[in-house]
Amino acid sequence: MATPARTEAAQKLGKAQYAYEWIKVQILEQSFTPGYRLVLANIAQTLGMSVVPVREAIRRLEAEGLVTFERNVGARVSMVDGEQYRYSMETLGILEGAATAQSAAHLTAAELAQARELNAKLEESLENFDPETFTAVNHQFHQILACRCPNQRLNDLIAVEWERLNHLRTSTFSFVPNRARASVHEHHHILHLIETHAPADAVEKAVREHRTATLRSYLNSRGDN
Repeated sequence: MATPARTEAAQKLGKAQYAYEWIKVQILEQSFTPGYRLVLANIAQTLGMSVVPVREAIRRLEAEGLVTFERNVGARVSMVDGEQYRYSMETLGILEGAATAQSAAHLTAAELAQARELNAKLEESLENFDPETFTAVNHQFHQILACRCPNQRLNDLIAVEWERLNHLRTSTFSFVPNRARASVHEHHHILHLIETHAPADAVEKAVREHRTATLRSYLNSRGDN
């Protein structure tokens, strides 16, 4: 049975939305690991609702790539392979490059200072390197640089790709820790372009190449082309 708090939250959000958000949290926080079978009846019982809104939530998660349906098995948490990672990184490079370019001219001095502080934190962390922490701070850095992008649809698509990358469960920097140092230097270059009011296409190109370099390092570490 669902607790009163869960029931109240489900009523406020709408049952399908509540189920969607609850399942998504379980996936992103690794309570539901890759390959985990999502039994609709069990989830519905846990959330105190019928299977109908749970099924709707699962379909939304499937559209986002976090869930896959297998014949005679049902819904499972998606497994993420190198090919999916490649596509997400290529897509993120395009989207994030465009968003940062649109955002650059509108960033405040305080936001740029915060980005500088985060990059300094990344640089300091290289001495006692923790891939997952580095990835989290790196995400914050890029969020700030794109935060003034006026295109909300673009921002939403970036968030989806970040969630797909999080679904890898292991930071890219675990495989290529030397990439972290190069990444910090590239951050300095991107910040310099923004602070010196470089043309938008130069900012976009730098951000896209930054993502491409990370992808290339990862694929090379795996021996992929």
